[in-house]
Amino acid sequence: MRFFRLGLVGAFLFTATVARAQERVTLGGRETFVWRPASSGARRVPIVVFSHGFGGCATQSRFLTQALAARGYFVVAPNHKDATCGRRGAVAPPEEAFGKPGRWTAATFIGRRDDVRAVLAALRDSTQLRGRLDFERVGLAGHSLGGYTVVGLAGGWSSWKLDGVKAVLALSPYVEPFLAHHTLGSVAVPVMYQGGTVDFGITPSVKRPRGAYDETPAPKYFVDLSGAGHMAWTNVRAAAHETILNYAIPFFDRYVRNEKAADRLTVKAAGVALLRFDTSAVRR
Repeated sequence: MRFFRLGLVGAFLFTATVARAQERVTLGGRETFVWRPASSGARRVPIVVFSHGFGGCATQSRFLTQALAARGYFVVAPNHKDATCGRRGAVAPPEEAFGKPGRWTAATFIGRRDDVRAVLAALRDSTQLRGRLDFERVGLAGHSLGGYTVVGLAGGWSSWKLDGVKAVLALSPYVEPFLAHHTLGSVAVPVMYQGGTVDFGITPSVKRPRGAYDETPAPKYFVDLSGAGHMAWTNVRAAAHETILNYAIPFFDRYVRNEKAADRLTVKAAGVALLRFDTSAVRR
């Protein structure tokens, strides 16, 4: 689950303004990268927080964070304690073994929860951004251990639950601890899971019977990308980027911006091996 940074930007097929270049800032005492939409007029803009994978970094999925900013979202991504991109030395071992999810508790990687909370609190306190951000429209996205982080914040761990979150995008997420402790029934926001047919270490936990998709309350989606492995959601592998964006962006538009449901969310497109969805319990 270690990811490396490459300077690759994915395609974006939606009508969008050009996002500003990424900025490296300190928010809540955390090194954070920011992608701002180029212009929002007088309207407050929605927010997306991105959480990187274990041993990855805030810029590991720049194709996604840039595309979200181009669509009009204010995107922030903190470097968690385990971030290694551009840094020398091996990543430290995980706080608990990935192969022993029953040992994980709400205390495992709780620093990641605190990072997201601290960054959002710093944005709220920013005099420069006051009145420009809409804290009633917040989305979370995360890859791998970042997927664990955002699902935890959605209610996977009850003590992590973050108020104000409208939707969670979980990209090849590590969800075994929630399955082991039977906590996904407490998730209280719409979730889109994305996996891949050759993502052998993670995706089976999402799509198997009584896996994460089955255990998560509706509204929910599962997009299984043909030929995608665990790195498909990073800058390292670009083949599936277009398909990833063509589901991720409408999902946030629907549930964060509260726009009309996009047809593409319920249409199995080329490059998708399996699409599952249940929109029967739309929450507000």
